Amino acid sequence: MNRILIIISFLVTVVNVNLYSQAKGVVIDEIVAVVGNKTILKSDIENQKLQMETQNYYSGKNVRCNILEELLFQKLLLNQAVIDSIEVSEKEVNSEIDRRLRYFISQIGSEKKLEEFYNKSIPEIKAEFRVLIRDQLLTQRMQSQLTGDLKVTPSEVKNFYNKLPKDSLPLVNSEIELNQIVKYPKIKNSEILAVKEKLQNFKERINNGESFKTLAALYSEDPQSAAKGGEIGFVSRGDLVPEFAAVAFNLKGKEVSRIVKTEFGYHIIQLIERKGELINVRHILLKPKVSPLELRRAYTMLDSLKKYIVNDSISFKEAAWRFSDDVATKANGGLMQNNQTGSSKFEIDQLDPSVYNAIKDLKVNDISEPFKTFDDKGNDMYKIVQLKSKTKPHKASLKEDYNLIQDMALAEKNQKFIDDWILEKQKSTYIKINDNYKNCDFKYGSW
Repeated sequence: MNRILIIISFLVTVVNVNLYSQAKGVVIDEIVAVVGNKTILKSDIENQKLQMETQNYYSGKNVRCNILEELLFQKLLLNQAVIDSIEVSEKEVNSEIDRRLRYFISQIGSEKKLEEFYNKSIPEIKAEFRVLIRDQLLTQRMQSQLTGDLKVTPSEVKNFYNKLPKDSLPLVNSEIELNQIVKYPKIKNSEILAVKEKLQNFKERINNGESFKTLAALYSEDPQSAAKGGEIGFVSRGDLVPEFAAVAFNLKGKEVSRIVKTEFGYHIIQLIERKGELINVRHILLKPKVSPLELRRAYTMLDSLKKYIVNDSISFKEAAWRFSDDVATKANGGLMQNNQTGSSKFEIDQLDPSVYNAIKDLKVNDISEPFKTFDDKGNDMYKIVQLKSKTKPHKASLKEDYNLIQDMALAEKNQKFIDDWILEKQKSTYIKINDNYKNCDFKYGSW
């Protein structure tokens, strides 16, 4: 049921659903507002209201007025984008259409189910999306152009902070910063050859009539696709790592590919179906095994390195630069980045369990024992981690949370700029609103 609600929400929001209906010769849809030469229909408002209801979002008794004002703002941006000759490419539009379709196909189960639900083919659905998605991209680009160059100075951040009522300062959870040194155990050539021989054997068995789907379910080391017989679902070229995409998109019929090496391991691939720029394939992934001896060597190397750092024979920063195998962090002293926020600070529940267990009893500047974990590709690795900093839960302060206060100050400055821009553009843009909405309590009253 939740999936169906999501699909309904998507369709009523992204597609101009035709709500025209004849009842005793009366058309129920109508133009509610005009901004420049852009119109807002009653159905636009009702569709967004329906979406909010399906998501249990409540916006007060004036929900239709609130939706209308937001649509007026969007049309104002779109109208200005046209005036300023802002453009988006066909490639950008197609990419966004494909991205949204892939998401909702994954939610509803298959392209066929989406086509059945909407009673249109995928190309027909794409055609309906095109104008609306182009408008959305233009609107986003226009807003980005308006505020993209805005900055806040340190004095503006300080003034913003000083003006904030102390009881409205956000509560910041305990946060930590971590440095790491990573070591990947070496993989023997014999292990790589064993994996290739196994995949070659699978390929021969498939060519002799065995089921790729069955072999993938039994042997593939990609657990997500193995549960579906190796099938990964419809994807575009940009969704795949380059080495995999180069081979997958050149497959014909039901042929089985050569062995393909990627950062995830070694694969063989079979094409299931192609639709335009999307393909559905199944694959078998095998990863060369790391020997216990190599794992021990990685552990021992990091254990020795930790002792050198503790004895001040080398700094953690220099050790990370000279010995860490993690390219992303070695150049900045091993400082780990939080992929969820883009900053170097982590809340406890944002840490991988293996990292949390290693650092939970550390004090600032302490270094963990070497511990075994996995990277985001599922590859074995050992690491040591240094607790660089740790804060207690507290009200946001300028000293400890400057970046957070800076973001808040910039958001306020952006909003003030947009508010002023709206008021100015209202004076020079043709705007007409249906009398049925004349009693709306708009934020920008001069609509």
